[in-house]
Amino acid sequence: MNVLYQNPHEAQLLFGRGFRAGMDRREQKKLAAKNEKDMRDEFRKKEGVDEKPEEVAAQKLKEEAADLYDTFDMRVDRHWSEKKLEEMTERDWRIFREDYNISYKGSKIPRPMRSWEESKLTSELLKSVERAGYKKPSPIQMAAIPLGLQQRDVIGIAETGSGKTCAFVLPMLTYISRLPPMSEENEAEGPYAVVMAPTRELAQQIEDETVKFAHYLGIKVVSIVGGQSIEEQGFRIRQGCEVVIATPGRLIDCLERRYAVLNQCNYVVLDEADRMIDMGFEPQVMGVLDAMPSSNLKPENEDEELDEKKIYRTTYMFSATMPPAVERLARKYLRNPVVVTIGTAGKATDLITQHVIMMKESEKSYRLNRLLEEAGDKTAIVFVNTKKNADMVAKNLDKLGFRVTTLHGGKSQEQREISLEGFRTKRYNVLVATDVAGRGIDIPDVAHVINYDMPGNIEMYTHRIGRTGRAGKTGVATTFLTHGDSDVFYDLKQMLIQNNSPVPPELAKHEASKFKPGGIPDRPPRRNDTVFAH
Repeated sequence: MNVLYQNPHEAQLLFGRGFRAGMDRREQKKLAAKNEKDMRDEFRKKEGVDEKPEEVAAQKLKEEAADLYDTFDMRVDRHWSEKKLEEMTERDWRIFREDYNISYKGSKIPRPMRSWEESKLTSELLKSVERAGYKKPSPIQMAAIPLGLQQRDVIGIAETGSGKTCAFVLPMLTYISRLPPMSEENEAEGPYAVVMAPTRELAQQIEDETVKFAHYLGIKVVSIVGGQSIEEQGFRIRQGCEVVIATPGRLIDCLERRYAVLNQCNYVVLDEADRMIDMGFEPQVMGVLDAMPSSNLKPENEDEELDEKKIYRTTYMFSATMPPAVERLARKYLRNPVVVTIGTAGKATDLITQHVIMMKESEKSYRLNRLLEEAGDKTAIVFVNTKKNADMVAKNLDKLGFRVTTLHGGKSQEQREISLEGFRTKRYNVLVATDVAGRGIDIPDVAHVINYDMPGNIEMYTHRIGRTGRAGKTGVATTFLTHGDSDVFYDLKQMLIQNNSPVPPELAKHEASKFKPGGIPDRPPRRNDTVFAH
């Protein structure tokens, strides 16, 4: 309102490109070149000497150089994407990591790769990447592949749908291609690499992805999962294969019955490690790791030089969260691992729009029908907590004319595969599933995830909603919340706030959302609060 503030006094812009309170080096250079020319001209006039052609040329070069001269200034420095690899400065790498939300913990970390051409992969693998249609590496691939090529132990923490499978498959195949091919002499010693995954579906998905690349290198891949004949699987390993992809329970069975040995296995990948621990597979995972030769573990001291002729064990561990049991596993079996985190650990991707609706149990069925009708022909996964509930919900949807199928642990392996295949090929557009499908299963173009039942913990919620919004596409996740889910209210509210998603007023005001179960309230108690001693 005051007239004094109408025209604030500004520092006057100096000449040149408007540098405030400083000198423009380019202008100085030009002025110096001009002064030099004037002095020469004056000197020649006195002496009565003509200007030589080479002097004219030299003067012209000086003026051009002055005109092109540039100081290092943030406004005129080129972005890292316009620079060649050798031009990248420390600052460019820092910006690169910030742009892709990549953070590292560890020592002697190699630079991430900016593109497939800069990846140092073999030409055969680069061709297979091109054939698979991967134009640009995802952030986890940019960070983890250079580490894998150096045979470092890696803990990768990345949101679901971020291309983790390819991030460990390519370094693994590079490592195998350096080893002697499988022959009658060495095939009885077992595979060169093992990948473990918590569920059959995820193991088969990893197998498909690995075969896509291994096919061009002549590398054999065998999967060992439950629900199929163990004798047949044992026979396939005995025939010789470089890579085994397995669920921990079935693999330990094979080892105990002597259908398989791991005498020359020095590359191991634990995918969805936190889920394997949740499902109670910790003893089996440790059993498999202990069945591998221990003589080739890397030295504990990271400064110790590695013997180039020796093959060391390389362990890759992928997890969306890092619970204590996973850390325990990492401490025992990994040597000086590099922890690569993409985004925030345990956080859902920004491509997913999250809606949470408070309702009574009796309203769920009606709300679900309405949501699916609005979605029309788009694909949706409906998550429930029990097999019984899955069958009941699917039955009701079937009566209403929806193309629906189910996926849960009560079905045989063959039925599960038929259901998934039908959903992938859009024969069905609604999949009612328990948490069997909640982790790692990659179904392209799932437009909507509906949590008909809220899971018992926030990690499972993250994985369920991660079935949509995959590989750069957007998706919607809707959750039906009842007062019976109060154990998860606090974590759910924190997650919605973190992701800038709307928090329903009933959840925000609910007492259970204000403090962690068994914890203390968010705010300190006020004077007139009743404080109970713990």
